[in-house]
Amino acid sequence: MLVVSVCIWLNPLFAASTDSMQIKGSDTMVNLVQSWAEEYMNINHDDFIAVTGGGSGTGIASLISGTCDIAMSSREIKTKEIDMAKQRGIEPHEMKVALDGLAVVVNPKNPVDKLTINQLADIFTGRIKNWKELNGPDQKIVILSREVNSGTHVYFKEHVLRNNDTASKKEFAPSALLLSSSQAIADEIASNPAAIGYYGMGYISKAQKAIAVAKDARSAYITPTIDNVIDGKYPISRPLFFYTKGLPQGIVKSFIDFILSSKGQEIVIDTDFVPIKR
Repeated sequence: MLVVSVCIWLNPLFAASTDSMQIKGSDTMVNLVQSWAEEYMNINHDDFIAVTGGGSGTGIASLISGTCDIAMSSREIKTKEIDMAKQRGIEPHEMKVALDGLAVVVNPKNPVDKLTINQLADIFTGRIKNWKELNGPDQKIVILSREVNSGTHVYFKEHVLRNNDTASKKEFAPSALLLSSSQAIADEIASNPAAIGYYGMGYISKAQKAIAVAKDARSAYITPTIDNVIDGKYPISRPLFFYTKGLPQGIVKSFIDFILSSKGQEIVIDTDFVPIKR
């Protein structure tokens, strides 16, 4: 079966057939979508799904260029991207497939365990430079960020650095280290007590500590958990999207129907993301 699937995918004449498709985009969503694809192919033995990351921008660009069937994105598609798609005769169709809490993480040795949105903005723009300014150790803060093509990068800038102010021009500090994947940030946090970074809550492990976040100094500090994201208590949460070329059909529709089923949403929980249905 594996040999047959690979042959189908390598042959471009078969790549557009109704029983194979390619999904590209958000690194945050890669593990979740791979789990969906594996379970779907276990049920539908004649179908083949390829899943690759690269960032939300890459996924949407691939949808526009016609080189993928589904773009996975951790941010909403931009107006200019919709315009580019329409120029190519593509009408992007948006679907929410899961939710995610954006975890802010530090090394477990760091005593700082709660921050406000404004404090996070000051850290990531470079206004706060040392952990002692936050009752932590006398140690220079090492800022970790995803690359600019990442939907997570865009979401964090718009909702944390700029605090939803569309007129704000705040940017990440020039000293911020831009890493290529959420896993790269997780690995650096695990080995660097001075570092702080962010990623989807599915990447949290015992090697990192998730910070409790408050909207402001008068609000409660909330940790990124499934219940807190569903209840809307965690202040940095977001929907995760699929974009297709028009209304989904064929294997694309069949796959989306599966991920929105009770079994598909159970997989969301199993991979530490947040279901849109319970």
